[in-house]
Amino acid sequence: MKRVLNTLYVMSQGAYLKKEGEAIAVKAGGEVKLRVPIISIGSIVCFGDALISPTLMGFCARSGVSISFMSIYGRFLARVEGPTAGNVLLRREQYRISDDLRRSAVIARSIVAAKIANCRSVILRALRDHGERMRAEEASRATEELKWRIDAALQERDLDRLRGIEGDAARIYFEVFNELIVAQKADFSFEDRNRRPPLDRVNALLSFVYMMLYHDLRSALETTGLDPAVGFLHRDRPGRMSLALDLMEEFRPFIAERLVLSIINLKQIDQKDLSVSESGAVLLSDSGRKIVVSAYQKRKQDSIVHPYVGEEMHVGILLQTQAVLLARHIRGDIDGYPAFIWK
Repeated sequence: MKRVLNTLYVMSQGAYLKKEGEAIAVKAGGEVKLRVPIISIGSIVCFGDALISPTLMGFCARSGVSISFMSIYGRFLARVEGPTAGNVLLRREQYRISDDLRRSAVIARSIVAAKIANCRSVILRALRDHGERMRAEEASRATEELKWRIDAALQERDLDRLRGIEGDAARIYFEVFNELIVAQKADFSFEDRNRRPPLDRVNALLSFVYMMLYHDLRSALETTGLDPAVGFLHRDRPGRMSLALDLMEEFRPFIAERLVLSIINLKQIDQKDLSVSESGAVLLSDSGRKIVVSAYQKRKQDSIVHPYVGEEMHVGILLQTQAVLLARHIRGDIDGYPAFIWK
């Protein structure tokens, strides 16, 4: 039996979470709105004004369920978790590899090549589905340029040059990203990637989904026993979960960017679900956050055959699987890290 590590997102302002037997109860407006067995939950994310009983916090810590608190707009505030999982030998080897730039580059090479390949697949899928509504020539040219960057990444041995290849590939990809938006163009247009804060609706959506993906990957790494703060492509920085950011690279196109394109092109969200603050930052409204979280959770329930493992699994399990594969490589059980490539 596989435990599906799902995430409970709490967005109702004034909600109160408490323990009821072996379940989590969510109370809002004076009544219990949801009861969910703890065995089906991997983590809890609370947005804005939500309270959790100390008894439930202790229950979650013992059960390996992390709790994260975000501002109402998705900025990380704090995290509550139980004892560190995993054995010390795995983490010690992770630290040794991170300190060795040559060994770090071997893992980072796989991640960067997979990310570029997945960006290329997103464009190819859009050409297949919406080619007649796009400037197909520009998009096709981008796929050829990305193909060359994949080959360059696989041959690179230096971390700094590898980051340069990744940055160049990201520039090529995002230069044609607006072509992949084929509906609601007047309200959702993309010129370039901007953040902290996002200055347009597409970037606001991307940043919000990236945040959820980052949270899930951090939880997957901790559950596997790896230290999410010590990465190989991203180097150590106080307060940054560098290894979670590493694994995010291969999943950004496949999960986050495809999800944002889908909810825009299928008109599941519109301009009224986002607003512009006095500072110019574009923010999701309550309705917008609910739409995106619902679409994200639904996406995690989709099934895919893992290209390396060869088994069908939910996308949510895919994140955990990659963390396990990375841990197996660090332990020496497999020769290389098989980064996820969408086919």
